[in-house]
Amino acid sequence: MTYSRRDWFNLPNLITMARIVVVPVFIWILLAHSSKSDGLRWLAVVLFVAAIATDGVDGAIARKRGLVTNLGKILDPIADKALIGGAMIGLSLIGELAWAITILILVREVGITAYRMVVIRQRVIAANSGGKLKTILQGIVFGFLLSPLDFYWTWLSPLEGLLLLITVAVTLWTGITYLREAFARTQGN
Repeated sequence: MTYSRRDWFNLPNLITMARIVVVPVFIWILLAHSSKSDGLRWLAVVLFVAAIATDGVDGAIARKRGLVTNLGKILDPIADKALIGGAMIGLSLIGELAWAITILILVREVGITAYRMVVIRQRVIAANSGGKLKTILQGIVFGFLLSPLDFYWTWLSPLEGLLLLITVAVTLWTGITYLREAFARTQGN
């Protein structure tokens, strides 16, 4: 599959690429300022929230201006997974997220991404509505887990835990849905 100059250098794809570039900076800041009492922890939160917010922006611009490209359909989920994966691994490294949750979600994310790469020669699989909901939930829950709000307001911790469980369930459910659709497609051929 080849990509034209229009694929690479359009506003939505440039926004997506910027999201990918922000990931290592965000992770470095999170790890360097891991304490929730460190004021610079908020910088990691701001970078994460700004980056995850661009996910909806790039897609809206692409649809509105007719700039939806196959490259964008590939880069967008990769950018999401890099950002969310970086947040989860960072939170696990600093002891604020159980490794079991990180591994469970990453296995789902890597598995579906690998599936997309395997079938890319036949078709590009864009995110469906369940996948988009999953990404929104992940953005919200990991934004909360990154923020020091529960350091100041301890009553938020149970809410974060419940939101995390819902997010894990939706993440796994959407992964199963993708696999069922893939299996049904192979049975239909």
